[in-house]
Amino acid sequence: MPDRTPADLPVGPAAAPAPSRYVENKPPRGLYVRVFIYVVATHVLLAFMSLLVIIAKSR
Repeated sequence: MPDRTPADLPVGPAAAPAPSRYVENKPPRGLYVRVFIYVVATHVLLAFMSLLVIIAKSR
């Protein structure tokens, strides 16, 4: 591979490296909201089913 001379190297804006993309490391807020709703909904469902079992045992 031949050596590159300074005349061969790009000059100006093309020489600058491309800016890296911003990558967010934390999940979106909507995900937290959905998980919270699912957790609350499953606990409410479990409480309702437990109440049905308690009522059924008392009869």
